[in-house]
Formats: sequence, C-alpha cells, structure tokens
Amino acid sequence: MRTRHWLPVVALLLTTGCGGCGYNRIVGEDQQVAQSWSQVENQLQRRADLIPNLVESVKGYAAHEAEVFSNIASARAAMLGANSKAEKIAASNQLDGALSRLLVISEAYPQLKADANFTRLMDELAGTENRLAFARKGYNDAVAQYNTDVRGIPGAWWAKIGGFPPQHEYFKAAAGAEVVPKVSFQH
Repeated sequence: MRTRHWLPVVALLLTTGCGGCGYNRIVGEDQQVAQSWSQVENQLQRRADLIPNLVESVKGYAAHEAEVFSNIASARAAMLGANSKAEKIAASNQLDGALSRLLVISEAYPQLKADANFTRLMDELAGTENRLAFARKGYNDAVAQYNTDVRGIPGAWWAKIGGFPPQHEYFKAAAGAEVVPKVSFQH
C-alpha cells in the first residue's frame, strides 16, 4: 500500500522532465559546448600557424616596425601556451589587436600589398578569420543553450547531480576591441 503513495510523485517527476532524459540532455549540451570549443581551437591554431609567414612577408617591407612584430610574437606565444578557455580567449583577443596593427602597417606599403605571397597569406588569414567567427558563434550558441538549460528546473538539478559546471563562459571580444588601432609611420 505504501508504494501507491509514491506513484503520483514518480509520475509527476517523469512528466515534468526529471527523468533520465533530462540528465542525458545536459550531457549532450555539455558535449556540444566542448565540441564547439574544439572548433574554435582549430581555427585559433590555423591562424597562429599563418602568422609567422605573414609577419615575414611584412618584415621585408617594414623592418623598422619592430615593436609591432614583437607584440605579434608575444601574443602568438601566449595563445599557443594558453591552457584554459579563459587564457585562450584573452590571448586570442591580444593577438587580434596585434594583427590589426600589422594590417594597418601593410596599408602604408603599396609594394607589400602587390606582393603575391602577402596577398595569398592575407586571403588565407581572411578565410581563417571568417571560419573563426563562425566557430565562435557556434560555441556561443552551444554555451547559450547549455546555460539556459542548467539555470532552469530540472536542468539545474541534473547539472548538480551530474557534477556539470553551473554555466560555461562565452567567447567575448576584448575590452576596447571596437577602437581602431593607431599606428605611426614616423621614423
């Protein structure tokens, strides 16, 4: 007779999404965040691999821009050495700023812009930046889905029971990213 008292409670829990499928949904969403992040990392690595060749192309025309080249090298090293998502996002934002200064420099050298190797590298970088933007959006979409689910009921319960993080961090632009870099060509 005692088991009959629990049947309505069990039925209510199962119909409100508290069954095993709620846990599986959180697992799937967490995996989607991880998979989306790996796509961001792939594009960050692709960009990092292109940068040395791009820098070498520009150095031939603008050797006196040593500070810009140094900033790019240190930003690239920081990105390649980053371990956590937060470190990779910060390093990527630092690299974005350094690259934008390099691109501003390239505008001042018509011979550089006409160089076939530089043009090819710029096309590859542009394609990579587009893929990176797409991967960032996919990651942020997966984070939004996960964060929305684990902030509600029953998702929050399943996240806690399963030991999942209470939320994932979005990939955000660096503070001041909207400011156009200033580069001086005075020697």
